[in-house]
Amino acid sequence: MTGSSAFRVLVAGGGVAGLEAVLALRDLAGDRVEMTLVSPDPDFVYRPMAVAEPFARGHAARHRLCDIAREVGVELVRGALTEVDGPGRIAVTTADGPLSLSYDALLVAVGARSEPAYPQALTWTPQRDPELFGGLLRDLDEGYVKRVAFIVPPGVAWALPAYELALMTAWQAWGMGHADVEVTVYTPEDAPLGLFGAGAAAALRHDLEEAGVHVETGVYVADAPGPPNRLVLHPGERPLEAQRIVALPRAAGPNLAGLPADPRGFVLTDRHGKVADLEGIWAAGDAIAFPIKQGGLAAQQADAAAEAIAAAAGVDIEPRPFRPVLRGMMLTGRGSQWMRYDAAGGAGEGTASRRALWWPPTKIAGRYLSPYLAALDGTQAVDEAARPDGEPVELDLERDLPSAADALRQASLRGEASRARFAQRRAAARGETRTQPPAP
Repeated sequence: MTGSSAFRVLVAGGGVAGLEAVLALRDLAGDRVEMTLVSPDPDFVYRPMAVAEPFARGHAARHRLCDIAREVGVELVRGALTEVDGPGRIAVTTADGPLSLSYDALLVAVGARSEPAYPQALTWTPQRDPELFGGLLRDLDEGYVKRVAFIVPPGVAWALPAYELALMTAWQAWGMGHADVEVTVYTPEDAPLGLFGAGAAAALRHDLEEAGVHVETGVYVADAPGPPNRLVLHPGERPLEAQRIVALPRAAGPNLAGLPADPRGFVLTDRHGKVADLEGIWAAGDAIAFPIKQGGLAAQQADAAAEAIAAAAGVDIEPRPFRPVLRGMMLTGRGSQWMRYDAAGGAGEGTASRRALWWPPTKIAGRYLSPYLAALDGTQAVDEAARPDGEPVELDLERDLPSAADALRQASLRGEASRARFAQRRAAARGETRTQPPAP
């Protein structure tokens, strides 16, 4: 850490919550804060799109954290947070060896660990090699597999990937000419993605029926007594009959030394992300004891914590508490389904639409992170996505974040200039002439 008098903020975690907080603090507090980002990983990976990789419908984009840190103006330390000395305001990290970092404010955004729920099933996680799931698709293509089960285990914090995998698998099998493949989802939910409200659940039901995916709700999958490698459905203790079984993982907390946690290791916080009974420490994202683990909610938690940290740094701001609004974009195999539900209000049927319900139209709706990543990745997908007609548009850049809107425009101009230069070089290589000079 440098010896300046700026308010020192240490952000542990280079995922959605960590980057959203860094961007928010840079906007809210500017040079009042001196930030250090600690991450064991060299890249930020856009994990929600990993579900599409086995089906060649998208990929999990990667961005070097060193490049992001340089652009935003933060110090990057390669390592993992292992312990916190709250009274001494010291965070202990490790990479090649222990490293102690002092701070005025610490934001813990280290995420959660994934644990298999059933050893006899293929556990799907965004980190898994898409080739593992690709093996299942090859078996479907060759006709070896006719019954596939997808399981949402009890206690899973985010069920949406199970429905995406089931829908895309069903459509993939149909596209291979195998109309006799049975795809079933087993879930303890009362309705498919019922946490988004009745409207979204009804829209998902339609997508599932169209793809021929069967869903059993209100069921719990458990290991069977007796012979190993068997699963049963409760209530009724019926055997789960399938040739291939894919299960979502359960989340486990980081269980960091020095931080109060629930029995599963998740950090205890208030609605501003303030860690219980400790001064100068906040937490956000999948690491905290909030029952739903999702990127959009992690970004909202990071925003609440960033406002509280900015106020602690002397910024004249009234920090707003975390108020969960669920936003989910589901890949259906035949397009996308956009869903929104005001979980804090707890009223209404939610909203489901084939058109984007927020802007930029990304899988993770983060107030700062979404426009930032859209600028990094280029604006083609953003420019081509129609704004919703008659739907409330959230994250309206022109209204709420004019600087981000300008960044997108500048990125678009850079992209046009780059394409023009490429076209000029290609024409020159072919011996062609251009009557129009390239863009500057």
